[in-house]
Amino acid sequence: MRIILMITAFMLCVTGMAHAKQSPISAKREAEIRGAVAAYVREKTDGLGCEARIKRLVVNGNPTFPAGTLNYEIIAPQQWEGWGSAGLSVIVRQAGQVVRNLSVRVDVEALTEMVVTTRQIDRGSVLSDSDLAIQKKDLADVRGRYLGRIEDAIGKKAKITLKANSVLRNDQLEKIPIIKTGQLVTIVVENESMKITATGKAKSSGCEGDIVSVQNLHSLKILPARVLDSGTVQIAF
Repeated sequence: MRIILMITAFMLCVTGMAHAKQSPISAKREAEIRGAVAAYVREKTDGLGCEARIKRLVVNGNPTFPAGTLNYEIIAPQQWEGWGSAGLSVIVRQAGQVVRNLSVRVDVEALTEMVVTTRQIDRGSVLSDSDLAIQKKDLADVRGRYLGRIEDAIGKKAKITLKANSVLRNDQLEKIPIIKTGQLVTIVVENESMKITATGKAKSSGCEGDIVSVQNLHSLKILPARVLDSGTVQIAF
């Protein structure tokens, strides 16, 4: 009976030790790690114009820590931009010596102003101010692809049908040509001392700022020109 009791006592002691080793990280150390990660995220997202916050942070394993003051260094994957989910390494030092190397999983929300649609936009429709609004959305939800200014979308045509309240991306839009093939245009050639104009014919279509081919109707030469407006192109001189 004594032997059985001794074995039972020993097993209880071992179980207690196992439970002690698996005890969760202390609230104090978790707060320190969270603070270090939050500071790193703020530095990483500085200049993006977003409001970043840690939604979730998990320290893998059940690490123990020495008593006293600790310093934390955060190492992130090179491609991580500071938002969304990522696995981080946390190097823990005390008096300049490494005492722990932790693996941490973090999920960061980064809210920034984005252009969204106020209604369904059919493919081929030209966007106006009433079709668009500004809302704060998470960068992770759109993988960092979005338009931040309404004026960058107004007057452009939807390449695809866009659902209401969807974040707008530049690759979903296309500019509308203001010069069309076969159109008569005014060709402008100028520098600081002179300005020459001639009548030409557009040989290709283009939007403002695009380079199109135009034919001088006097010389019949075809030259590249930059679109200035709906009836004028400029040839570099």
